[in-house]
Amino acid sequence: METRELRYFVAVAEELHFGRAALRLGIAQPPLSRAISRLERRLGVTLLERTSRAVALTEAGAVLLAEARAALDAVEAAERRTRRAAHPTNGVVLATKAGASGDLLAELLDVYAAEPDAVTVDLLLCGIGEQERMLRDGRADVALLHLPYDGTAGFDTEELRVERQVVVLPAGHPLTGRDHVRMAEVTDLPGLPVPRWPGRDGTYPDGPGPKARDHTQLFQLIALGRACWIAPESCRTQLREGLAALPVVDAPPVTTVLAWPPQSRSRGVAGLVRVGVREFRAGRGEFSQARGTTTARSGAR
Repeated sequence: METRELRYFVAVAEELHFGRAALRLGIAQPPLSRAISRLERRLGVTLLERTSRAVALTEAGAVLLAEARAALDAVEAAERRTRRAAHPTNGVVLATKAGASGDLLAELLDVYAAEPDAVTVDLLLCGIGEQERMLRDGRADVALLHLPYDGTAGFDTEELRVERQVVVLPAGHPLTGRDHVRMAEVTDLPGLPVPRWPGRDGTYPDGPGPKARDHTQLFQLIALGRACWIAPESCRTQLREGLAALPVVDAPPVTTVLAWPPQSRSRGVAGLVRVGVREFRAGRGEFSQARGTTTARSGAR
C-alpha cells in the first residue's frame, strides 16, 4: 500500500462522504473513488459499504483506519525527526498537557537546566490527550503522559509520580463538607456530569456532559455548577476561587511518566530522563519505582 492510498482512505473513512473527502484532499471525486476501489481489490476485502445515501465502515475498514492512522503518523514522525536530527543544537521538544503536573514540570526543567550538558527545552502545551499524538507523529521528542488516560504502547517510559485522584466541585456543594467520596457518588451527581473532550478527529463523544476544550472552559463550567471533574490531586494548585476538591478514595491512581520513542538518540532526551530518574525517583524516594525501560536500555544516549 502507498501512503497516498492510505491518506485517501483515512479521509473517506473520517468524513464518511466521498465528496467531502475529495474536497478535503483537494482532488476530484472520481479519481478518489477509483483509488479506494483499487485498494479494496488489492486487499481482497470491502472497506466501505456504499449506498446512494450513506457511506459506512466495514469491520475490515475500521481495522485499516486505525492501522493507516498509525502508519501515517510513523511516516510523518520519521520526516520530522530526520530533519531535527540534522540540527542537534536546536534542543528538545517536550509535550505536556497544559495545566497538568505544573509543579513537577517546573522542578524537572529547573534541575535539568543546571546540568552541564543541558540543551534548550521547547515546551508544547497541549490540550487533553494531545501530547501522546504529538510524540507519536514526531512533533515532540519526549512527553509527560498520564496513566491510565494516555497510551504508552511503543514508547520507553520512566515513572515520575503516582498520586491519588480528587473530584473538583463548585465551592459550597453539599459534598465539599465531607472528607472523601467514592466513584459511584461522583458519577451519579445530579446536574454535574463529567465533561466531554474532543477526540483526535475533533469530534465529541455522545453523552450528557458539556463540551470542553481546555482547563479555562472546564473550571468555568464547574464554577457555574454545570460539571464536575475527576483529576490528579496536583490539580489543587490550579484551583481558583469558587472551586473545591476532595479525594475519591476508590479512583485508580494517576501515574505521571516521561515517555520517548525507543529509537531516540537524542542527548537532550537522555539528559531529561536521567534527571527525572535521579531527582524524582532515586534521589528523593517520594515517587514509586519505575516499571519502564531505563535510559541505558532504550538507546536514548
